[in-house]
Amino acid sequence: MALDLSHRPADRPWQTPELFWPALTAATAHLDAPIAALHLGALRHNAHDLLDRAAGIPLRVASKSIRVRGVLEAVLALPGYRGVLAYTLAEALWLAETVTDVLVGYPTADRAAIRRLGRSPELAGAVTLMVDSIAHLDLIDSVLPPRGREPIRVCLELDAAWDAPVLGHVGVWRSPVHTPDQARGLAAVVVARPGFSLVGVMSYEAQVAGIGDKPVGKPLRGVATRWMRHRSIGELTERRSAAVAAVREVAPLEFVNGGGTGSIESTRADASVTDIAVGSGFFGGHLFDNYASFRPAPAAAVALSVVRKPSPATAALLGGGWIASGVPGVDRVPRLVWPEGLRLVPREMAGEVQTPLTGSGAARLRVGDRVWARHTKSGELSEHVNEFALVENGKVVDMLPTYRGEGKAFL
Repeated sequence: MALDLSHRPADRPWQTPELFWPALTAATAHLDAPIAALHLGALRHNAHDLLDRAAGIPLRVASKSIRVRGVLEAVLALPGYRGVLAYTLAEALWLAETVTDVLVGYPTADRAAIRRLGRSPELAGAVTLMVDSIAHLDLIDSVLPPRGREPIRVCLELDAAWDAPVLGHVGVWRSPVHTPDQARGLAAVVVARPGFSLVGVMSYEAQVAGIGDKPVGKPLRGVATRWMRHRSIGELTERRSAAVAAVREVAPLEFVNGGGTGSIESTRADASVTDIAVGSGFFGGHLFDNYASFRPAPAAAVALSVVRKPSPATAALLGGGWIASGVPGVDRVPRLVWPEGLRLVPREMAGEVQTPLTGSGAARLRVGDRVWARHTKSGELSEHVNEFALVENGKVVDMLPTYRGEGKAFL
């Protein structure tokens, strides 16, 4: 079935956990675990909430945070969403079969994919590559010389990290292009090189979008994070605006992309940005439980089976070690959400083949029972399952394949 996300749901059942999770359990009782469930009401709520937060600025869908083609297509059908931010060129070429605007968010060294891109007028017109150095241009030319290929659309990535006076480099290590002069210099090189067309600028402020400003149980860290975010936003807004103006002196840009789900409000306030990347907010991983100004609905979750009782007061799940990328820590493990009163065992945590549970709720679990958990992030859940059970009005209405279910594993 084709997903329809056009209407905003009136009810918010996820706000009543004691009803929401048992209803998911009942709806999926006929399926064998592990069960990845996608609650359509929660997904619709999140899709429209992101549009509300953007306040008219177009949103570009970050595919790595979804990795379900049917969901990408349904979101892009909504007014206000425009284009995809892909994570690999191979994925972008696959998506370009149906999507006409795909920006690859990271530089590529995939020679086979570059050849395919450069030899197809249709793909070359739909896909834009990311560059941040002359080396990227040289690599592309070494695969297909300018005279032997279609013009390659490229986007220049501007480093969005904050070089703080005391803290040093705050953000992620991405592009070496940091200053407006560096951006203009690289833009001039791209424009002068045959076989390339500079069409965009991107900057991702990970230190704002990807770090919660109200971490659960850590108020002092929240104070420090909010101070850092405020200072970083001010610095980036001024620098990005100057860099975009400098690049526009040498190239008529089609777009300037910035931000993420966690920074929509501050990114939209930057007049130099023309579209904002969003992705994780659709599925609502528990990473966003640590943000003060918004809270996505838990649209995606996974149910695992209890398969043993090591003791009367404990229980063990089959599997469960679906650990999120990033700095290793407790916040990277799945969050147990139902039944209540469950905890991971500190010396084992979430395991590859089993996950033991303790806590007041563990004694009540029996072999065959289901336990619901939420992944820290969003799209990474899709890498573990072949399909999502689509749940609406208390029943499974369809099964939707993930990238993995379609036989794709891009990264």
